[in-house]
Amino acid sequence: MTKTIHVAGAVIRNQDGYVLCALRSRTMSMPGLWEFPGGKLEAEETAEQCLVREIEEELGCIIQVGRLIADVVHEYPTIRVRLVTYESSLASGTPAAREHERLIWLPVNRLTELEWAPADLPTVDALITMI
Repeated sequence: MTKTIHVAGAVIRNQDGYVLCALRSRTMSMPGLWEFPGGKLEAEETAEQCLVREIEEELGCIIQVGRLIADVVHEYPTIRVRLVTYESSLASGTPAAREHERLIWLPVNRLTELEWAPADLPTVDALITMI
């Protein structure tokens, strides 16, 4: 039986409406692919709580979590990932790449220019259809 991990991702927008994109580093699984920052839910933690904690740890800033964008299950060769992504905004601080290779801000209509981790693609598609 394939193990399922529950992950939350933040679609963080800046004041111009651009979306924060994070490049997975060489030390992460699927290096060189882009993702929405976030991480694995811990026991007894909601997705929203997970995002606030993970973004503070990974990016050194505080976010306000908004509405759900996508709830996707993706089957990788060795694991199943349930990824929930939420619209988010910065409450304080400036995102810094502590674990990722780099961070960039892109307008939604340019998100498809990046090579995304497969589980993040439905969120990219959902954002584009919202334009």
